[in-house]
Parts: sequence; structure tokens; C-alpha cells
Amino acid sequence: MFLDIATIFIKAGKGGDGAISFHTEKYVDNGGPDGGDGGDGGSVIFVADDNSSTLVDFQYAKHFRAEEGTNGSSKNCRGKNGKDLIIKVPRGTLIKDKETGRILADMFYADSKYVGAQGGKGGKGNARFATPTRKAPRFSQKGEITQEITLTLELKTIADVGLVGFPNVGKSTLLSVVSAAKPKIANYHFTTLSPNLGVVKHYDDSFVMADIPGLIEGASDGAGLGHAFLRHVERVRLIVHIVDISGIEGRDPVEDYNIIQTELKNYSEMLYNLPQIVCVNKCDMLEDDSAIKDFEKAIGKKVIKLSAITKKGTDELLDRIVEELKVLPKQEPIHIEAVDDTKDRTSFEVMRDSDGAFEVVGGLVDNLVRNVVLSDFESNRYFQKMLVERGVIKALKESGCEEGDIVRMSDIEFEFVE
Repeated sequence: MFLDIATIFIKAGKGGDGAISFHTEKYVDNGGPDGGDGGDGGSVIFVADDNSSTLVDFQYAKHFRAEEGTNGSSKNCRGKNGKDLIIKVPRGTLIKDKETGRILADMFYADSKYVGAQGGKGGKGNARFATPTRKAPRFSQKGEITQEITLTLELKTIADVGLVGFPNVGKSTLLSVVSAAKPKIANYHFTTLSPNLGVVKHYDDSFVMADIPGLIEGASDGAGLGHAFLRHVERVRLIVHIVDISGIEGRDPVEDYNIIQTELKNYSEMLYNLPQIVCVNKCDMLEDDSAIKDFEKAIGKKVIKLSAITKKGTDELLDRIVEELKVLPKQEPIHIEAVDDTKDRTSFEVMRDSDGAFEVVGGLVDNLVRNVVLSDFESNRYFQKMLVERGVIKALKESGCEEGDIVRMSDIEFEFVE
């Protein structure tokens, strides 16, 4: 079964909590805090897999969670880090944010790797909060909580040459005679239900050829199988357009050619403008070359005459393909703009709720709240100090917050006091 689009849900492991502990030992007084840090949560990491060519593994397995970090313990013992979760995807897979559609990664190369969800940081133990004026802190930091992320995986076949044309024109037969690929071949439409790839070796040169199935009239609008597989032509450097010149199925070769050209153009101007070699197949069924000459005149191009089943004309085609590929630019992964995630951990925003209370939201808030134990005087004082140093108090005043107003930060609520 072939599957080239899948939706999955990933979640990195939560960080372990820091420990609250004090050193106790016989004959040793006032040993001090010795609570260790929590371990970091495991990350969800995508890696490209050359041995896979479909996303069918994600049809039923959709939820992926990395291991959580364990909590810290006494004697400054740090918690164990959670194990990373490795997800293998076929080479050529695009990883997108489901909500925004933004491309996050292009698994273009064989060694491509992408961290889809970063593991949560482990919380600091109370030993890390000890200072000359705070010798016995009775609070620690919670581990960083991670959120579930919804992603779309979209496979785009990576090949140098794409074979396009109506069903049953001989694309699969051609691929089978010029490469070691063994596609299913039968005398009916839509024999090929998924892109087939083959490595073609021609003297000292080699390239990857893909048979792109399902193109019919209306394919770019979703008719037949075309809409599902047109995306697999997007990465090719050269198109080989195959037309059945024999007319054995009662179709007009010129009309077939124009329909496929229209579908390529409607789907993508970039595809339409790619270099293209036109081949007329099943020439062994013609009595003379008059039909070929009429076809060339109608489309305004010279064509290569083929009989894929007898291999006639294949050497000429391969020579031409190699010649074209030598001057065409190499394939490149999609350019992805880097996003500075560090800003999320330090940013915040002040909002006004419908009841008049002020709410502070953002990555900075999430990190600060992890440190707070409101029932502990020292923890509370540390929290207030951070609000001043990070500019939260100043931002609240600028937003109109006055003495006695209610301020909410995550699940913490307090009265504003200057």
C-alpha cells in the first residue's frame, strides 16, 4: 500500500522535577541543601530512511511520545535523562506544521535529521538556589512541561527524471527495460498505483528515473489519481513525456499531449517550464512514419521514436537524458527560514481579561512559574525579584495596572502591590 500524506502527533518528554533535600549525616550539623536536578526529557527526532518509500507506517501509528526525565534526588543526584524517540521517514519527506502549513524540515538528504520536539529541561534542585543570604532554600524547580505538536508528513519523490503521460502509454514498461525496477505491467489503465523509482545506468553515467502514475484530464483539480501524485514530479530536473502514437485505444496523440501539458501548467508553472523530452511510444505498431511527422508538426517539436517493449530507441533516449542532465542544475532541498526559538523562552505579553484582570502570558512566564512555591517565603521572594529584573512589573504598569488590581500568570493569581 502506498501512502504519501500522513498526520501525526508528537510530544517530547517532560523534564524531571528538581528535588528538595537537605544533607543529613551523623555528627555533621547543618549539612545544607543537596537536592539534585531533574533529568531532561527525551526529544522526538526525525531521520531520513533510504529503505522506505511510503508513509504507510503512519496510517495507524499516529501518536509518538518520547520518554520523560526522572526526578532529581538527594545527595545532589541528578535524574536520568529520558530516551530520545527516533522516527524514520522516507527520504524526500516534508515535515509541516499542521495548523499553519509552514514547512519545518525537508528530509532531502540520506543523512537528514530534524528535532521535531525538543525534550523538556529538567528542573533545578534546591541546592542550585542556595546563596550566601539564602542558605536553606525549601523550594526547587519543576521540570519543563512539553506540549503535543500536530504535524503533516508529505512525501515528494526524489528523482532526476520523471516519466509523465496518460495511463497505459508504456511508462512502466520503459522503466523496467532501462533500470532494475520491476513495476507491475498490465494492459489496463491505472495498473501503476504509486510512483516507481529505478536507478538507470548508461555507460559511465547514472540517474534516478520515476514513473509518475495517474495523470488524466482534470488531474490538477483532483480527478483520478493525478492530484495525489503530481507532487512527485515537483522535484525532478527533467520530464520525459510519453505519448502513445499508435492510437490503438482510439485516442488522439496530439490531444493527449496537450491535455498533459495543460495539467502540468495548471498544477505548477515551475513544472510546466521544466526541460522536457517528448517520446512517441509503440512505434512498432505503425505501418509508416506519417503519424509521427504529423504529430511533430502539430506540437512544433522533434520527438524520439520508441518501442519500449522491443527496446528500440531507448539508447537514443538515454543519450539525450544524460546530455540534458549534465547541464541542468542539481536538485536542492527546499529553503527553510530559521526560526529563533530562544525568543519564546524569554518573551511575554500583557493582556487584559474581560473581568478587568491583567494576564501575563509567554515563554518567560512558563519558565518563571516552574520556580514558584507560593507557600514558601523564599520562593515567593525569588519570583518577585525575577518579575522586576525581567521587566514584567514595568510592562504591567505601562499597561495601566495599579495597586490592588488582579494579575494572573498561568495558574498563579495575585494582587498587584507596588
